[in-house]
Amino acid sequence: MRRSLRVLLCGLLSGLLGGCEQPTEQSYAGLGQQAAAFSQVTRGQHLAFPRDHGAHDGFRIEWWYVTANLQDARQRDWGVQWTLFRSALRPGPETAGWNSPNLWLGHAALTGPGGHQSAETLARGGIGQAGVQAQPFRAWINDWTLQGSAGIDNLQMLAATEGFRYDLQLHSDGPLVLHGEQGYSEKSGKGQASYYYSQPFYHVRGYVQRGGQCIAVTGRAWLDREWSSQPLAPGQTGWDWFSLHLDNGAKLMLFQVRQAQGEAYRAGTWVGPQGQVVALSGAQIQLQAQAWARQKNGKQVPTRWRVRVPGQGLDVQAEALEPQAWMDTRFPYWEGPVRLTGSAGGRGYLEMTGY
Repeated sequence: MRRSLRVLLCGLLSGLLGGCEQPTEQSYAGLGQQAAAFSQVTRGQHLAFPRDHGAHDGFRIEWWYVTANLQDARQRDWGVQWTLFRSALRPGPETAGWNSPNLWLGHAALTGPGGHQSAETLARGGIGQAGVQAQPFRAWINDWTLQGSAGIDNLQMLAATEGFRYDLQLHSDGPLVLHGEQGYSEKSGKGQASYYYSQPFYHVRGYVQRGGQCIAVTGRAWLDREWSSQPLAPGQTGWDWFSLHLDNGAKLMLFQVRQAQGEAYRAGTWVGPQGQVVALSGAQIQLQAQAWARQKNGKQVPTRWRVRVPGQGLDVQAEALEPQAWMDTRFPYWEGPVRLTGSAGGRGYLEMTGY
């Protein structure tokens, strides 16, 4: 049994991390490794819905990623994360049984009064443990689910672990946002890219449960969808990614991919209060780490940032609500809710990898 589990985990890490050995500094988590046998991301491809809410055979890795900024009746802040990763061991369509090429990994987290907790679950494709269907939309891994009756405008999001549980209803009142060039999102300027879109307009209500208490919450959520076969270039060591809900109704996604040598690669998308979309890149985005926090494993990560988008008049500080939001998972990273102060108020989420 232990050997079977190790084979499963090694296979999963081969898909997600590029092998069973510790990832090298050539790229974060092996995501810069060549994947020529898999489908490639190219400019000019038209994203179509509901088709692209589902899984993409032929691509090496993709994810369905939801973060939610919530408050309870006492105005206390909470953050929720629900993530499903698909990793393909080889190109080709999903097949029934243990010969499926797909392995699945789920992450869930709850951040709020009492700190940060995270959980991880693994599953094999082809035997019903995990998967995604486009219409009606359903993404699941074991008993964690993200599902809707039609498309992704209205979703129920559920995860339950030994330490926490949440059950949330998501309703969108805005359009999907295609990042980069109509969904073609560069990550290096050297050809590495992903297909990437978001639904950042969810209103949320439901409950979170921890320590025997069931707490009603409301707030906003953001869903990210991304798939690729080689999203990073060799030498890119990790990224800092922000999804921000401004109090004036605007939305902002931005990221920088750090490199072992040279300047980080930066890109993003500004979504105005009336829905206008502006692609951002390079010097249009300014990020400065201002305060660092040591995590329980000794890693130091920046938990307060200055974020500037001069072209939109934005100059804010994004500060973690809980500095100790380390995801102690098989490929560890930091992820948690942030609060904005400065030229605009708001809330959002920050993810940091490769530290």
